[in-house]
Amino acid sequence: MAFKTQEDDGDVLGEINVTPLVDVMLVLLVVFIVTAPLLTNAVHVNLPKTAETAPPEEKAPVYLSVDAQGKVFIDKREIAIDAVENELKTRQAADPELALNLNADEGVQYGVVAKVMAAIERAGITKLSVLTAPS
Repeated sequence: MAFKTQEDDGDVLGEINVTPLVDVMLVLLVVFIVTAPLLTNAVHVNLPKTAETAPPEEKAPVYLSVDAQGKVFIDKREIAIDAVENELKTRQAADPELALNLNADEGVQYGVVAKVMAAIERAGITKLSVLTAPS
């Protein structure tokens, strides 16, 4: 909006009155504050009291380790690399939720770790964690 100043020198004064804008924003803020608690769709219920139950038993994971010489260990027991798949299948049959942690020395040859990981996959292990040391 252009207004003429008191002096009639032809200059246009371009000022916006922000008071109505502030009033509208405050009204919107009040409306939001009032309606926000009403928008929750929570149903309030009084839950019954019961005796505490024990949490489910957590099973320790199986550790499969490969040392720098390429020897394979399952839970600190040395095992031949060809027997890893059968051993894991036996453990998987006993516990379908078997979790396996794989530790491999950084100096071990890649081929040995690849063979171990292939045996793990063929054994049907789905919960596998590859452990590393933090930097």
